[in-house]
Amino acid sequence: MAGSQIERVFNVLESLASDPRGWPLLGLAEQLQIPKSATHRLLAELMRLGYVRQSPENLRYHLSTRLVAMGFRYLSRSGADIVQPVLDRLAQQTGELVRLGVIEGECQTWIAKSQGARSGLRYDPDMGRETPLSYTASGHAWLACMSDAEALALVARQAVQVPADAGPNAPRSPAELLQYLHQAREQGYACVEESSAIGTSAIAAVVRHPLDGRVIGVLSVAGPSARMTRARLHELAPTLLAFAEELSQASQASELFS
Repeated sequence: MAGSQIERVFNVLESLASDPRGWPLLGLAEQLQIPKSATHRLLAELMRLGYVRQSPENLRYHLSTRLVAMGFRYLSRSGADIVQPVLDRLAQQTGELVRLGVIEGECQTWIAKSQGARSGLRYDPDMGRETPLSYTASGHAWLACMSDAEALALVARQAVQVPADAGPNAPRSPAELLQYLHQAREQGYACVEESSAIGTSAIAAVVRHPLDGRVIGVLSVAGPSARMTRARLHELAPTLLAFAEELSQASQASELFS
C-alpha cells in the first residue's frame, strides 16, 4: 500500500482497530502491503509512544487504550453531553437503537448511539464506522438532500461495494438507489427494510444547521424487522423528525457539528 510515512501509521492504527483479537506482524504487513521490516519499525515506534501493545502470549499487536481515552476526552469536551440525552430519550421512546452520524466533508460517520431495546432481539452495531451511503437509511437520508447527479457521484467516490451479506432489498444499481432517494425526498425521511442486513429495518432523517440549513448530521432508528415493520417505520417518522429538529437547535452548543 503506497503512501507517506504518516499515512502508513494511520493505516496501521486503522487495521489494528478493525480486530480486537490483534494482528500478527506478518499478517499486518500483508494487509498493508508494506515490507515486514517497515511494519515492524512502525509498530515499535507506536509501542514506544504508547499507542500499541504486544501480547506476550501470542505476540499479536493490539491498540492500547490511549487512543480510546483520547476519543472519550474529545467527545466529553465537544458537546457530546448535550447530544447524548437527546439520543437516550429517543431510544427510550422507540425501544430501538438510535444512532447519530455526523457529516465531515464527503463522509458520514456514526459517532454516538443509544440502545432502547431492553429484551428480545437487538440490533447493536459498532460506532466509529463510516456510514455506507448506498444501502443504509442514514446514507439515503443524506443523499436525498442532493441532486440525483451529486448523490450518484458521491456514492461512486465512496467506492463501497454492497456486501454479499446485505439484505435482499439493498439497491444494487444506480436506478434502484434513485428510487429510494426519490421516495425519501417525498417523505422527508428515509426508510429501508432488509437493505443493510437481513432482518433489520431503519428510518433516518437529517439534522440541519439552524442558521444556514446545511446538513450536519443524520439521526436514525434501527431494529429487527419483526418489530420495525413498514407501518411501524412510518409511525415513528413524526417522532424522529421532532428529535432531529431538537438536535438541530442544540447543535450550536456542540463542536461535534462544527
